[in-house]
Formats: sequence, C-alpha cells, structure tokens
Amino acid sequence: MSQSTQDIEWMTRALRLAARGLYTTTPNPRVGCVIVRQGQVVGEGAHLKAGEPHAEVHALQAAGDLARGATAYVTLEPCSHFGRTPPCADALVNAGVSRVVVAMQDPNPLVSGNGIARLRAQGIAVTVGVGEAQATALNPGFILRMTQQRPYVRLKVAASLDGCTALANGASQWITSPDARKDVHHWRAQSCAVLTGIGSILKDNSALTVREVSTPRQPLRVIVDSQLRIPVDAKALQDGHAIVAYAQGEVAKLEMLQVMGLRTWHLPNAQGQVDIRALMQALTALPCNELLIEAGATLNGAFLQHGLVDELLMYYAPKLMGSTARGMFDLPPFSQMAEVHALHIVDIRQFGQDIRIQAKLQT
Repeated sequence: MSQSTQDIEWMTRALRLAARGLYTTTPNPRVGCVIVRQGQVVGEGAHLKAGEPHAEVHALQAAGDLARGATAYVTLEPCSHFGRTPPCADALVNAGVSRVVVAMQDPNPLVSGNGIARLRAQGIAVTVGVGEAQATALNPGFILRMTQQRPYVRLKVAASLDGCTALANGASQWITSPDARKDVHHWRAQSCAVLTGIGSILKDNSALTVREVSTPRQPLRVIVDSQLRIPVDAKALQDGHAIVAYAQGEVAKLEMLQVMGLRTWHLPNAQGQVDIRALMQALTALPCNELLIEAGATLNGAFLQHGLVDELLMYYAPKLMGSTARGMFDLPPFSQMAEVHALHIVDIRQFGQDIRIQAKLQT
C-alpha cells in the first residue's frame, strides 16, 4: 500500500469522526483527528461541542506516549491561537508527533496558515490537501462565515410534481410523506438556526424543532414578522429559544415577547419590511454557520432575489395540484432565459414515494 493511499485511508477515518459532530459543534467547525504509529491507530477523537477539547486533544490523550514519532491526520488545520482552548498546534508539537496530514487550511483569519507554519517551524513534516473536498463539504457554513461573513443558506420546500406548495385556499398539510418529512429533521438538526415567515407561522403553527433525529441541541428559531403579528402562544416561541425580526408593531406586543425571554430584532428597510441583508448580518454575528429556511413563496423568492441562497432542498410528492395552487417562489417575471436562476443538481434520492432534489445555485 503506497503512502498516499495510506494517507487517504486514515484521513477518511478522521472525516468519519468529524461527522459525529454534525449536529452539535456549532458554531465551531466539525473536526476529526486520528493518530497513527507504525500502521496502527494509537489515538483518535472528534470535536463534539464548542468549549470542549478539540479533536487533536482527545486523540493525543488517547495516544499518550505513543504519539511521539507518530503521524496525526486532522480534517482541519490545527488552531494556533488561544480561544476557549489552547492551541492544538502546540499540543501536537509538545506530544512529539513527527508528521501531520491536514485535509484543509482553516479559513479563520486567526489561524489560516499559521498552524501549519508553526508545525513546520518545529521540524514537523506537514502534508495539506488530503481529503480536502470531503472536509470542505463537512463545514460549508463555517467556511462561508469566515470568508464571506454570512451563514450558508439552505432553502427547503415541499411541493407537488407540478411545483405547487398549497391549494388556492392555503391547505398544504400534508403534501409530502412521513418519510420525506423525517428527512427534513436531519437538516434542521445540523442547522444553527431555522428561519420562517409569519405567514407560515399563522398557517401551520409549526414548532420548527428537531423531533425525528436524536440530538441534544435544538436549532434557534428565527421568525421574520414585519408587523409583529405573531401570537404569543405560537409553538415556535414556547421555550424562548427564538428570535423575532420585525420592522414595526405595537409596543405592548414587543414588551410581551421580551418578557417571555425572546430576542426581538428591529431591522426595518425603506419599504417597512424586515431588511433581509441586515438580518443575515445579525445572524452571522451570533454566530450562525448554517441557516435552514422553511418558509412560503414570498420569503423564498426574496432570499433568492437577494442572492442569499446557496442550496435548495426540494421535496416533490407524486401529486398534481393544478394551475390555481400556490407556487414555490414569488419571483418577478423574466423576459429572457439569461435572467432565470440556474441550478446545479448535486443529489437526487427517494423517500417513500417522494423525491428529494438537492441543488446548488450556479453563480
């Protein structure tokens, strides 16, 4: 077995470890580490929760003295700065590893190349780029927040085969099957926040919580409610883990929400609606890595028009709802094909009788 093949094998194991933090590491990145000596794993670990030891620390503790002269496989460049925990680059140096294989450089400006440089300065051989595509796919929100100062946005929509999300009278429960709806909870669980509009709250009164996936963490709920119409007994508000973004509204309602322990963000635009770009900036500052939108056609269209959607999760049920039913996106009319939103399909799979199309916006 060649060294490069060995590197791929051990990094694949580290990536599997990193995926254990899919639902829990926010706002930190998902990172795994495997320490190998003479072809045997002597220690491994994953970062599972912000504030707890990083993957390298778990792996080094497991390896003990066997880390000396070993190779460490890490899915993200070891940190070089003091945050909630000491620098992992220093921990690797102090443990005496002889080589570090890194899947990708850390996009965090506080690290970005410094961890690798620190290792090399101490005479440790460093290889970068093994499993880079897979490591990048594990942390799209962390990468985007560090490089473009905004969350990675997924927009989920459930529709009939003719692209309708509700009948003309608003009836929409349920278009898709329980299997498809269960899959949505996987995306909720890995999101830092789930965003919806007041129209969806008034129509469906969804709790927007994770119920079909085992996770110790619930995503933050964000309700876009320009005129503060939300009922104080709405399910999405009941545990206080929610934000209501508004533009105008009664002071009494605002005070009631605040007494309930809810955060209220006043983000008006010139049209008296919630300023979506300002909302994204506020979410970034929380910080928020991955945002899942589960809203109606108006808000869906607004996010698309502002160029703030990275990925679409479109669930199609084998039903036809007719030309008077409501569509997926409220968009202005286009006069030429060059104006339409082009997509790149990355995955198609079936859940029961429903189909999920996962697509990214072409830029």
